Amino acid sequence: MYLDPSDENARLFFARGIEGPFTMLNLLRFRDWADYSAHPDLAPPEPIPGHLAYDRYVRHTLPYLAASGGSVEFFGVGGHPFVGPTDERWDLVMLIRQGGVADFLAFASNEGYLAGVGHRTAALADSRLIPLVDRPLP
Repeated sequence: MYLDPSDENARLFFARGIEGPFTMLNLLRFRDWADYSAHPDLAPPEPIPGHLAYDRYVRHTLPYLAASGGSVEFFGVGGHPFVGPTDERWDLVMLIRQGGVADFLAFASNEGYLAGVGHRTAALADSRLIPLVDRPLP
């Protein structure tokens, strides 16, 4: 289960020296039922499925993303891979565009944004976030 970057992941991200815009590929797998045990202050009165907790996270997050200059470029249903392990699936796939690493860090460290990140934690069983940098076609 991977929900947050490790120190090594963060080191490797910064070591890339990304300059300018980049896109963050989000591969997300939901829990059947959201687990708000780490953030009981955000828990709804009745249990909800993981995908609904993630919807709460997205609604909370969009204003902070926009304020940092970021945008959602793709938001769609995933599934089992066409190429890859047959026991793997990603319920939701997103592409988030940021103007640069500084913009991303301003977004990710914003106190208002962080106040709602518990919805993401409650929603997800597993995730992958992969920074993508544009490359011209050969």
